[in-house]
Amino acid sequence: MSSSNSHQAELLEKLRTRQALVGIVGLGYVGLPLSLTYAEVGYGVLGLDIDQGKADSINQGQSYIEHIDGERVAQARQEQRFEATTDFARAAEADALILCVPTPLNQYREPDLSFIRATMAALLPHLREGQVLSLESTTYPGTTEEELRPLIEQRGFTVGEDVFLVYSPEREDPGNAHFNTATIPKVMGGSSAACSEVGVALYEQAIAEVVAVSSTQAAEMTKLLENIHRAVNIGLMNELKPLADRMGIDLYEVIRAAATKPFGFVPYYPGPG
Repeated sequence: MSSSNSHQAELLEKLRTRQALVGIVGLGYVGLPLSLTYAEVGYGVLGLDIDQGKADSINQGQSYIEHIDGERVAQARQEQRFEATTDFARAAEADALILCVPTPLNQYREPDLSFIRATMAALLPHLREGQVLSLESTTYPGTTEEELRPLIEQRGFTVGEDVFLVYSPEREDPGNAHFNTATIPKVMGGSSAACSEVGVALYEQAIAEVVAVSSTQAAEMTKLLENIHRAVNIGLMNELKPLADRMGIDLYEVIRAAATKPFGFVPYYPGPG
């Protein structure tokens, strides 16, 4: 067996037996519940964040996010499965690194990749062979291959042999009582077939269903399609609301009635503007 194959085989074994240490980078509304999900199925989790306050809260067994029960954090700490730090040098300890950092729009309404780039700059000196890196931030198709892959390769690693690279968009819906991190199907695309196999192994132990697509670009486009679908339909309802008001029609009544159709219609509701 070649050394590259042995890296993959060893990593797959660790992931599938839940012996891997999972590093979650960015402990916000995506990263914190993902960390707890992994800890609750038996993985060791290392949370990495630039905010010392978040790290301190976790290490004290406390939640700082309203819809995340502090008891979950306390339990994960009590079982010694979850630790948080601001020391990015400790990324070398992790077998998997999952990036959950924000990608807001800049002043030109374009994706701001500064958080991703800064995170990669902090992680790169500590990457090692046999790790999988997964990006979960919402971004444009091509980001994983154009931004992350060259940085990894500049370190001298071969993606798909030494280090494994995947993209898996977050699908959090904070406060939703019907769906949580563990039950929402996880879309995942790898940079290669080997990366995809590792990516499935990374998520399948913690998430009920993993939906593997053919590439990181397809996974990135999936997230955009989900967001565009939602934005377009909410925009449509926003336009229909004043029209219905002028006609003396309750749009909410109309949406409820239309939603009784068992096919071809999904209810969306007008927003504040």
